[in-house]
Amino acid sequence: MVTRIEDYALLSNCRTAALVSTEGSIDWLCLPRLDSPSTFAALLGDESHGRWMVRPDDPDATASRHYDRDTFVLITRWQSGDAVAEVHDFMPVDPDPGVQIRRTDVVRRIVGVTGEMTFTQSLRIRFDYSRAMPWVRQTGSDDEPQLVAMAGPDALIVRGARLTAVDHEHRGDIRIAAGEVRDLQLAWFPSHRQAPDPLDVDHALETTKKWWQSWADTIEHSGPHHEKVVRSLLILRALTNHETGGIAAAATMALPEEMGGERNWDYRYVWLRDAALTLEALLGHGFLGLADNWREWLLRAVAGDPADVQIMYGLAGERDLTESVLTALPGYAGSSPVRVGNGAWGQYQADVVGEVLVTLSAARKAGLAESAFSWPLERSLLRFAADQIDHPDQGLWEIRGPARMFTHSRVMMWAAFDRGVRAVEDYGLPGSVKTWRRLRDRMRDEIDSRGVCDGHFTQHYDTDEVDASLLLLPQVGYCRPDDERMLATVARIEQTLMHDGLLYRYRTSSGVDGLSGEESPFLACSFWLVEQYASTGRRDEAAQLMDRLCSLTNDVGMLAEEYDPIAGRQLGNTPQAFSHLALVRAADALVDSECLPR
Repeated sequence: MVTRIEDYALLSNCRTAALVSTEGSIDWLCLPRLDSPSTFAALLGDESHGRWMVRPDDPDATASRHYDRDTFVLITRWQSGDAVAEVHDFMPVDPDPGVQIRRTDVVRRIVGVTGEMTFTQSLRIRFDYSRAMPWVRQTGSDDEPQLVAMAGPDALIVRGARLTAVDHEHRGDIRIAAGEVRDLQLAWFPSHRQAPDPLDVDHALETTKKWWQSWADTIEHSGPHHEKVVRSLLILRALTNHETGGIAAAATMALPEEMGGERNWDYRYVWLRDAALTLEALLGHGFLGLADNWREWLLRAVAGDPADVQIMYGLAGERDLTESVLTALPGYAGSSPVRVGNGAWGQYQADVVGEVLVTLSAARKAGLAESAFSWPLERSLLRFAADQIDHPDQGLWEIRGPARMFTHSRVMMWAAFDRGVRAVEDYGLPGSVKTWRRLRDRMRDEIDSRGVCDGHFTQHYDTDEVDASLLLLPQVGYCRPDDERMLATVARIEQTLMHDGLLYRYRTSSGVDGLSGEESPFLACSFWLVEQYASTGRRDEAAQLMDRLCSLTNDVGMLAEEYDPIAGRQLGNTPQAFSHLALVRAADALVDSECLPR
């Protein structure tokens, strides 16, 4: 049986991430970095593609789980008859920048609570997206068993319990009684190096819990859905690389937007748009330091000719993200092709510069001081936007059909020039303010004349269709939320894009995206509607929709990209930064709406 996407929980060390199922199986783990080839990939196939299962041997054992306070230490509590035991899963966080090139660890601590219970450990290691079967050997002793697996540049050492090879799998049983603790340790290391020493698990656990909790304790938030907001901000931090500052769009690749369909993309990279919006959400809750780190990442990534700016990069700013198909993995529930890399890196998406400039403007307003290169970077991006001003693009949704003049993209170009003007007028920074003001006014005239039909904004200039991205227009200050055109747009969105109270991004049947098949409602879009409702006096509807959306998070607060209301399940890559940052914004909008006059 295929594990549902919402039945996974996240482990993170802010360098990579693992997905753990409710059955106690780590089915997705890429080492040593989030965008490295996978070591466990059962998520995109079955157990033969790599997994690490630790669960009671009783098939009728039941489990409940939660994170240890505001951390990514996952506690799964198992009950089998009168016996109770817990598995504490975590990835140690180490602030040492050099540790990643030496080792990456996963710890599974089994704790006896009452009675006695037997756990079964099942380990299948498959490096390089299940294309490399490792050479495995036993290297420990009877008292301290350990197993080393190696293939190409990658190696693992597994400690803590005896494992026996059975048909390309290693299995073993662990008997645990009340009060006993057994630590299972897995460490990745480069195969040309010596295996790392065992961890001091007590120290690593306390250090990791303290690191996460200390970060969470600095979150500035009060209001409804506090726990969901805190967990969402934690997830956004987990997707932010500890060394480089790059913010990944999601922890996974190739999870389908439509079961059995072709909309299966690799989201383990840094979209400038997604990262900028994530940073804006973090800025709103007190994390100015992350803005500085991300600005430095941005400078490194886009360094050079502005004409070479991409919409997305690798976690350290890598430029070549060429998309290919992995034939070794059959896909989640048979959804193929399984794509690695992402062809969108070569697209032109006109909104991206606007997203970045809006965020950097917000950081400046929040008090982030200019560096030697920060304002020159923004001027460079504005030159790029001016050079591209007459070019159609692929839009926010990375359309793989013909490029068009998407209204949201044109508005974000307006926003880019607007923030350039503000930087000069409000902060005294040097720049071509007359040019930017002229281009800003030109964009407004164009949008108001060509991006409106029958009183509402349109998806692009050659249609009367609407698009959920139009809900973002008030967020960047292009118009007021209660602008008559905006209200008409919302009404049209409700008529044509809403299904069971949730929003599609656009009508795929229009053929605009150049892809076959359908998709489910996109969670971020529905959160945007909460924000729109809250800012236009529809507070009861905003609160009801927010309650509905928050109820769609899984038992540990995670959201994927989409939700299928018919099947009642999450779809797409998970956890999705876009979904979680939109949740945070929507919660903030509900708080702000309480300050508005009734």
